[in-house]
Amino acid sequence: MVQQQQGRVIFFCFVFFLLFDSTFEQGVSFSFAEKFALLQLRSSLGLRAKEWPVKGNPCLDWTGILCENGRVTKINISGFKRTRLGSQTPQFSIDALQNLTFLDSFNASNFALPGNIPEWLGNLASLKVLDLKSCSIIGPIPPTLGNLTSLVTLNLSNNGITGQIPSSFGQLSHLSTLDLSKNKLVGPIPASFGSLQNLTLLDMSSNFFNGAIPPDIGTLLQLKSLNLSDNSLISSIPAQLGNLSNLVDLDLSSNSLTGVVPELGGLRNLQRFTVENNGLSGSLPDALWSMPQLQLLDVSANNFTGILPNVSSVVNATGAVFNLSQNMFYGNLPSLNRRFSFLDLSGNYFEGKLPDYARSNASINSNCLQNVSSQRNVSSQRSRSECASFYSERGLSFDNFGEPNATEPLPAPKSNKKSHRNVIILAAVLGSVGLIALLLICILLLIFCTRKRGGTTQRATEVGPGPASSSPPPPPGPGVSLNFSSLGDAFTYQQILQATGEFNDANLMKHGHSGDLFRGILEGGTLIVVKRIDVNSARKEAYLSELDFFSKVSHSRLVPFMGHCLDNENENEKFLVYKYMPNGDLSSSLFRKNNSDDDSLQSLDWITRLKIAIGAAEGLSYLHHECNPPLVHRDVQASSILLDDKFEVRLGSLNEVCAQEGDSHQNRISRLLRFPQTSEQGASGTPSATCAYDVYCFGKVLLELVTGKLGISASNDASMKEWLDGTLKYISIYDKELVTNIVDPSLIIDEDLLEEVWAMAIVARSCLNPKPSRRPLMRYILKALENPLKVVREEHTSSARLRATSSRSSWNAALFGSWRSSSDVAAVPAAAAVNKLEATSSLKQSGTTGSQGSGPNGDNGHSSSTRRHSKEIFPEPHEE
Repeated sequence: MVQQQQGRVIFFCFVFFLLFDSTFEQGVSFSFAEKFALLQLRSSLGLRAKEWPVKGNPCLDWTGILCENGRVTKINISGFKRTRLGSQTPQFSIDALQNLTFLDSFNASNFALPGNIPEWLGNLASLKVLDLKSCSIIGPIPPTLGNLTSLVTLNLSNNGITGQIPSSFGQLSHLSTLDLSKNKLVGPIPASFGSLQNLTLLDMSSNFFNGAIPPDIGTLLQLKSLNLSDNSLISSIPAQLGNLSNLVDLDLSSNSLTGVVPELGGLRNLQRFTVENNGLSGSLPDALWSMPQLQLLDVSANNFTGILPNVSSVVNATGAVFNLSQNMFYGNLPSLNRRFSFLDLSGNYFEGKLPDYARSNASINSNCLQNVSSQRNVSSQRSRSECASFYSERGLSFDNFGEPNATEPLPAPKSNKKSHRNVIILAAVLGSVGLIALLLICILLLIFCTRKRGGTTQRATEVGPGPASSSPPPPPGPGVSLNFSSLGDAFTYQQILQATGEFNDANLMKHGHSGDLFRGILEGGTLIVVKRIDVNSARKEAYLSELDFFSKVSHSRLVPFMGHCLDNENENEKFLVYKYMPNGDLSSSLFRKNNSDDDSLQSLDWITRLKIAIGAAEGLSYLHHECNPPLVHRDVQASSILLDDKFEVRLGSLNEVCAQEGDSHQNRISRLLRFPQTSEQGASGTPSATCAYDVYCFGKVLLELVTGKLGISASNDASMKEWLDGTLKYISIYDKELVTNIVDPSLIIDEDLLEEVWAMAIVARSCLNPKPSRRPLMRYILKALENPLKVVREEHTSSARLRATSSRSSWNAALFGSWRSSSDVAAVPAAAAVNKLEATSSLKQSGTTGSQGSGPNGDNGHSSSTRRHSKEIFPEPHEE
């Protein structure tokens, strides 16, 4: 029916076109076949009369049409909108282009063309420019595109293209720009690319390419930009890349590259070199430091080691950014003559004194440096034992933070009778104090046990957490001036206004609790998010706390911080700038609206959901276990889990992050004595900053991924707690089928994937234990999510769960340490499991543990996934 309507439209348009042919300007000769071809294209794409008026002359009046001698040579429909009828059934329907024999440029970027690239497109021999960026294209690249031997620019980026690159691309000898980034391409990079001798830009980032980097790329002497980041490339960096003397940008980050970096001394014009997040090792070539044009060097998150060269004679490069963090560099920091915009040396093993240049515009956290505790922008260094062990393993001497080593003889103190007498007196005093303290503890324990037998113990303090605390991290002290000029870019107020369209409402993303978030775009085309903070309505020091956090912490799972604007005419407004995350946050991406005009929703598949869970766990594990002191996020929910274009997690909402409260030893004593502050409700009545609080909130995020119920992680009201109680009873270690009652119905999963869903549900329940002390650590949660089948399969769990208390070294045992075994609960058949769990969850724990009920043994004919054991393991019931 739709095709018949389109046919009628084409016919009437054609007749109408002929009737008004006399309106064309005199002297303009226009091919009859090309007139008809443009009308066909106008109809098949559903273009509006606003851009292509049917009465006008296409060569003179149609937007984006360029003609020479009455023949169409260029068509540009980039960003056009379809008519209402055309938007109902959008297709990759451009067959009419076959009749435009002089066409040399077709640009449809940002115009939806859902479908496959037609094979006949390779017959347009005169085509020089083909731009299909962000067109919703799917399917493979047809090999016939290799026939477009006149092609100069080919851009297929930001689509859903699959399969491998055709080897026929080696025939595109005139090609200058090739952009295949942000697709789903696989396989190796074709060796035939070595034939593209005119190539100046090659961008194949954010795909799934594997194998080695072809050495033949080193023969592309015209190449200025090479981007192979975010793939699965292996092997080493070929030394032939050092021949690319015109290269300006080289990005090989986020792959699996190993080996050493070759000298690359021939890259005289290189300005940006990034290889972060690989497995590269060895020392850093001196040539990288001596490149006069180099503005960005990022080698972070690798295995580089060695002593940095002394480069004091290097030509200045004002504003350069060097990131050497998360490696194994050691020795004294070198003398640097560069005027760096920012220098990140954190996460290494540098020793010695802190140079002057590193006191203001460098990050030096987690090293082995001396006398840095007085620096306001520096957090703690590595421990003495960690540094000494690193240097000892390599046969190197460690300066021991400038103090005498333990092996060196210390001067003997002078001995006299008076000193001996003082020691004896001091020992007697300390012994008396210790005895009194011991007696006091015994008395308190006796009082506690008496109250417990009388039923007056305050158990309510151990119930799950409430909403995120509004109590901020401690702000800088009065009169303290923090210098964040070296943290990211310092944007001007005019730049912020221009990027956000003067904070146009159309660019408002949401009202955050610390400021309004606006979408923006910089002059170079970089997408950003700007947080506008009103210091009158928000906490005045909130933005300073966040800036301080970013000055000390750097990790790939945190939202990339780009800069700030702290100085403007209105002193009541501050602005923080972050990298834009194309897929928003988990709360908006779990169910996304389809590209079509209908109101149907597209659900994230299970593989992506598991990937998101692992990514969020990695970020939280970094904060909890790799930062010293441990950091607590305090706002873990779906809206805080941001997703980039490949659904990689970046944690946001970092304005509430602060150091974990209290000392672990002191917390254990407090729990023993049942002080009211031991729960997650602190002395102020708000949740305290503990890692266990983050774990509880993360458990709700996992349930959101399993059940598909939106808003779980953002709510703590009574109805949500009631929903949790009703849902958790369907999660049993020994019965996989129970979990099918709560699984998101939009998920399409087979038997193997169901086991992974089951495992995530079990991890979620462990996180939601009402006792903070019995929740698993985040590093164990991460291990469990990375190995979900080991959580549920018999050979790994049948004995580990029951021996959790005696096997704490196992992540599996630590995870299931939050499940308590009841000594007199027999196994129940799957059919009765729900009723039994309901009965169990309603019990209230008193001074002694009573029976939680039992059921008959036997086989009810259920699947083998129901496990038979003499004892069932249940989580502790929620305490009233």
